[in-house]
Amino acid sequence: MAAAPTARAQTPPSIVSGSIKEGDTLTTKKTPLVAASTRSLSGTRPLVLIVMGVSGCGKSTLADAIAQRLGWNRLEGDELHPANNIAKMSKGIPLTDEDREPWLKDIAARIRSWLDKGECGVITCSSLKKSYRELLSHHMPAVCFIYLKGTKEQIYPRLSSRTGHFMPTTMLDSQFATLEEPEQDENMMELDVMASVPELTDAVVKQINDLPAA
Repeated sequence: MAAAPTARAQTPPSIVSGSIKEGDTLTTKKTPLVAASTRSLSGTRPLVLIVMGVSGCGKSTLADAIAQRLGWNRLEGDELHPANNIAKMSKGIPLTDEDREPWLKDIAARIRSWLDKGECGVITCSSLKKSYRELLSHHMPAVCFIYLKGTKEQIYPRLSSRTGHFMPTTMLDSQFATLEEPEQDENMMELDVMASVPELTDAVVKQINDLPAA
């Protein structure tokens, strides 16, 4: 299987916040913290990234930026939802595990297809429960979750201003209720949802390149 290609990244921001002086004003510069899990830090460079989190956290925008930077395949998980799932969510009806299962299996099949061909890719998928993430990754070290972490107060304004998507803002509470945040035994990187996309992209690419190739 082909190893993930090393990407050229801009000089990454420090993961430690510090103070900078602009004229006579002292301000605090917030920079993104890539909190990689113990499993991720002890593993090898992933070949597939699954950008995860609740609706409205910015999965698609970040996935586009990472895929473009790395030159990897790109897949939008929401586009694989069956019509009945989209109809339910459009009406504000939360999906059940049974609703999500065929959708998750379809995404998992796309991941396996990439890996079987030695290709790399970036996928968006909410991946809210640990059992969903296990179904998607099958515990393969080549699959890493990129978790955009934020609060309801941070994410709601983004979701309410979004257009052209079937997910109503009323679904955000149910998404947070379902969410099981990734743990240290999972292959994942946790990102600050409030950081800029260029900062997050630089940070993710640097973290990937710092890992040894498989």
